[in-house]
Amino acid sequence: MPSSTSWQRRSIPGVAALALILVMFFVARIPEASGTQLADRYRFTEMPIAMPPGYQPTQTVRKVNPKYHHIRSWISSVGAGIALNDLTGKGRDDGLCIVDPRSDQVVVTYAPTAPASDRFTPFTLNAAPLPMDAQMAPMGCVPGDLNSDGRMDLLVYYWGRTPVAFLAKPTATALSASAYQPVEVVPQTANDGRYHGPRWNTNAVNIADLRGTGHPDILLANYFPDSDVLDPNGQPNVVMNSSMSDARNAGGTHALRWVGASSGAQPTVRYTEDGAAVPFHSGSGWTLAMSSADLTGDGKPEAYVANDFGKDHLFYNRSTADRIRFTEATGERHSTTPKSFVLGHDSFKGMGVDFTDLENKGRFDILVSNITVAWGLEESNFAFMNKAKNTADMAKQMDDGKAPFEQEAHQLGIAFRGWGWDVKTGDFLNSGRQDIVQAEGFVKGKINRWPWLQEMAMTNDMIYTNPAMWPHMQPGDDIDGSQPIAFYGRKKNGDRYANLSKELGLDEPVPSRGIAIGDTRGTGTLDFAIARQWGAPNFYANNSPGLGKHLSLRLYRPADGGGKPGTGLAGPGVPAYGATVQIRLPDGHTQIQQLDGGGGHSGKRGFGLHFGLGSYSGPVAATVQWSDTQGQLHKQDLQLTPGDHDLILTSTATEAAGQ
Repeated sequence: MPSSTSWQRRSIPGVAALALILVMFFVARIPEASGTQLADRYRFTEMPIAMPPGYQPTQTVRKVNPKYHHIRSWISSVGAGIALNDLTGKGRDDGLCIVDPRSDQVVVTYAPTAPASDRFTPFTLNAAPLPMDAQMAPMGCVPGDLNSDGRMDLLVYYWGRTPVAFLAKPTATALSASAYQPVEVVPQTANDGRYHGPRWNTNAVNIADLRGTGHPDILLANYFPDSDVLDPNGQPNVVMNSSMSDARNAGGTHALRWVGASSGAQPTVRYTEDGAAVPFHSGSGWTLAMSSADLTGDGKPEAYVANDFGKDHLFYNRSTADRIRFTEATGERHSTTPKSFVLGHDSFKGMGVDFTDLENKGRFDILVSNITVAWGLEESNFAFMNKAKNTADMAKQMDDGKAPFEQEAHQLGIAFRGWGWDVKTGDFLNSGRQDIVQAEGFVKGKINRWPWLQEMAMTNDMIYTNPAMWPHMQPGDDIDGSQPIAFYGRKKNGDRYANLSKELGLDEPVPSRGIAIGDTRGTGTLDFAIARQWGAPNFYANNSPGLGKHLSLRLYRPADGGGKPGTGLAGPGVPAYGATVQIRLPDGHTQIQQLDGGGGHSGKRGFGLHFGLGSYSGPVAATVQWSDTQGQLHKQDLQLTPGDHDLILTSTATEAAGQ
């Protein structure tokens, strides 16, 4: 029999290991920095959003396929979307496009801060005469000028059908339901007035100039495979994910290449699908978000796809003028790096993504929302920090299949929050540093069903695809349904963020999904709006005291067949998809931004580029890069005064007339 001393000696490694585990756990769960003092710098005022006359949404859960009935609250957990943009052509992001699952309608209205000249009677979009049926529900709305005529259109994507482009008519003098012409994005053939196209179930859309041709291509991904998800009388052709950590049986990624458009009384836009645009093994994840940014400086943006139930993907853009094509790049694992912290190798639940410059180094980092519920599903949000020396180094490494990013969410204080969804950044103080807004929460009810979900998470992968094997999730059940949004402000002269949502009065306990950010007043001040799942949307006006100086840029290409700017719905030109701007201040302060054509989960920001300058009021050195419609890449250095500028991009960048 061993002596007690011998037993104690042999026990030391095990005890030390246990102590290390406990220390690491509590270190990982150290709360973010206190935000009481930080919050004094911000002030947001909630304002009511005008809805259409007589609008009375009543739905509280979706009708679903009989195979999904016992988990209908889970199936009903997405679909709230929101976007801010300049819908009237007046140069302010004061138009709202809201997808409300309580009515399964798309509402077009104005921001509460809009001046009287930009206001109109709110309305809902009507896709007639295109075929619609009860198996369809809108999931998101993306503003954009799809036919390049200088007027803002609206792309709506659905469960149960392919997307519809609502093209602004040149004859329209004001916003109304009749101001838009609905057009199929994926051509359909039907003679009986019924829908016979594929039953896409789209949850993620990114509009960007993927080929460097000056036109908006569409990258989208379907969550469920093509099936009768929302048909209560549908065929038993529905499935669930094949794994909790590496599911690859979803609806798939689709790349739609812009091939032509027209204006006139019956505006059109034409797309064709480029098959095999993404690697086959990486194109069938359960995608909830995607976004893009030009990481290599060649004018063709890379794309990040955030997948539920498994690996996210970063795609290196190898497109040519006549074809969209990506290859995958992944991060490298080091001896101290958890596998799921390596880009492209995670097993987490990607719900939102945004490209942003967090460190003011003039290069894009990547923020990703995951599920980070304490004592629930304790993953981590991602802050993939760009470690390339420059764009040439990034291009070389991505060409070799490497993604030079390192995950540093914990160091920034944003690793843990809750059940994350959309995530967006913006400089709400004009300080020169990005703030972060994150949507949170899953299903709201009264009965905590986390134990059931945790038990399900430990089940063998082979049974996941069968909906009958999933635990009940019905009205009344709750999984983190009272989580408020997160609003992260950065500490002065520090690297860590603090969540200020409670101090700022933003802690409404209703699940949120989409986040939209824009300068709705044209004053160089960012406001934001929130889409709620089974709740009314919110709008927050930014009335923060002591704002810094700003540089706000709107970038346009000349319109094809557009009207006179300022008349009807015509703006100064076509949003310059793919354009990037990098600024440099005398103190070495550098920032980079892009015209985001519409990425993330279900929230879409305005097209203005907004740089906070802090106390600096001198000339700003800016480098603008863009592609023209002939596929030529241009770069120009400018000296700009703080304030607002509209730039027209041809072979050169010039101020729009009247500025």
